[in-house]
Amino acid sequence: MKPVIIVDSGGANLASLRYALRRLGAGAEVSADARTIRRAARVLLPGVGAAACAMRRLNAFGLTAALPTLRQPVLGVCLGMQLLFERSEEGHTKCLGILPSTVRGLEAAPGRPVPHMGWNTLRPLKPDPLLEGVTEGDYAYFVHSYSAPITQDTLASAEYGKPLSAVVRRKNFWGTQFHPERSADTGALILRNFLRL
Repeated sequence: MKPVIIVDSGGANLASLRYALRRLGAGAEVSADARTIRRAARVLLPGVGAAACAMRRLNAFGLTAALPTLRQPVLGVCLGMQLLFERSEEGHTKCLGILPSTVRGLEAAPGRPVPHMGWNTLRPLKPDPLLEGVTEGDYAYFVHSYSAPITQDTLASAEYGKPLSAVVRRKNFWGTQFHPERSADTGALILRNFLRL
């Protein structure tokens, strides 16, 4: 059976993603090798930290050209989701360009600090196999300072001062702004759905 590959993007959530997948009975390897990633059954693109740093790392391994050409299911997680877009305001960074639009910084306000850190509810907007069983009001765990706008590719939204994309999809590329590996039953359900795609 072809493995699930977690892209070695330098994010601190690599081990927790592997553990979450192992709990679901799926083995996963961590790799930054383009040939290994192309042969995978499914690919996860995690990320924690700055968009510019993550893109430099992907570029150094030749993955900025390889990742957009993948045909198997790909799931970007947190910063990994943001990297699927054209650009990020964070460092004026050119990203992978798989989804149109620009990721922009969250605006702090009294009682609404940045980063957005903690549990927030999801609002499904479109049916999708990744969200099978997820209902409005289900909680997911977020840690981020930048967000993607609501677009035609948004499958579910969350609210933090204004609506933002919580789950996106374009063709075989999905993304979650939250951390499914930290999102208890909701996150486990989404990862299980991803493994069934």
